[in-house]
Amino acid sequence: MGTVAALRRYPVKSMLGEDLASVAVTRAGLSGDRTYAALDEAGAVGSAKHPRKWGRLLGCRSRWAGGAVEVELPDGEVHTVGDPDLDARLSKLLGRHVFLSASPPEHGTLERAVPDYEGGVPDALRATASVDGTGERITVGRAAPGTFFDYGRVHLVTTSTLAGLRSAHPAGDFDPRRFRPNLVVDTGAAPAFTEDTWQGRRLRAGEALFRVLVPTPRCVVPTLGHDELKADPGIMRAIAREHRIPVFDLGRLACLGVYLEVLEPGTVRLGDSFTLPDGP
Repeated sequence: MGTVAALRRYPVKSMLGEDLASVAVTRAGLSGDRTYAALDEAGAVGSAKHPRKWGRLLGCRSRWAGGAVEVELPDGEVHTVGDPDLDARLSKLLGRHVFLSASPPEHGTLERAVPDYEGGVPDALRATASVDGTGERITVGRAAPGTFFDYGRVHLVTTSTLAGLRSAHPAGDFDPRRFRPNLVVDTGAAPAFTEDTWQGRRLRAGEALFRVLVPTPRCVVPTLGHDELKADPGIMRAIAREHRIPVFDLGRLACLGVYLEVLEPGTVRLGDSFTLPDGP
């Protein structure tokens, strides 16, 4: 079916992450992924899905080093998580008191900006949106219980889908890093959105076995600047035009990639084969 073309994890939610040559996959996802998040005093979990409030987190990079997580700030300074100076620097960056935590708050909230294109949020949620203190229309939800994940523990995108979107919208920059995947799978000449046919199926990458849960609804994050990638507001409009599909009972949403659950832990390496054990 294909090969593993990239492996990435994001030790701190909504910060830039790190490229890996191999990684241990546990029942909880990639080892070390989304271990920490920035929280504020109101219990909001730091997510660039609300760019006006949290978007500057994308200017920071998180990585594991010597058993601890380091954060490189936009000015190049590096601090270890747990250093009070890091919380102070992040608070200054974001303009209010925040702190990094490994403990998801019991009633923590996830805020999402409401885009103006169709399929950016479920219609039922769009109707409940309100304008917050930043002037942004947002919806408010929660992370997966006991975690900093939005939903699935592992996120996969395919090269076929990215290539198909480039053909449909040549002006767009469909670099996979915009979509913050854990796995990028090279699916060769397969058609765009081939992953739509995998729902409920098992797939194996290296030693790990997964089940495909659901297509990944996209938010505004792919349109934002990532590292050296410039902001590209047309990205999500193209996805909404090319690929709005039903997700649970939420209606037709703009989707790219799929969420996975881990059935069998194991190590995944760059270049490992990617197969569907149950056949085509």
